[in-house]
Amino acid sequence: METYLIEIVIENKPAAKDPEGATIQRDLINRGGYPQVTSVRTGKFIRVKVESENEKAAEDLTLKFCNDLRIYNPVVHTIRIEVKGIEK
Repeated sequence: METYLIEIVIENKPAAKDPEGATIQRDLINRGGYPQVTSVRTGKFIRVKVESENEKAAEDLTLKFCNDLRIYNPVVHTIRIEVKGIEK
């Protein structure tokens, strides 16, 4: 069995409000002097290591525990799971 490094990115769907992103954008423009910033969206980044037989099984396991533990809400969030490789 190998240990895989997995990165999980959870973001709000485009139609979902993102008040944190809106606040950051407003501060960048009004306080920071960056009027060229036209959009900011926030999210969560999670890095985990899992033991699995292969890369596909590691990705499936990760999606399963994200769903089982309700780490994200599929109604308002998108999730991207990327297997970065085997940990040596």
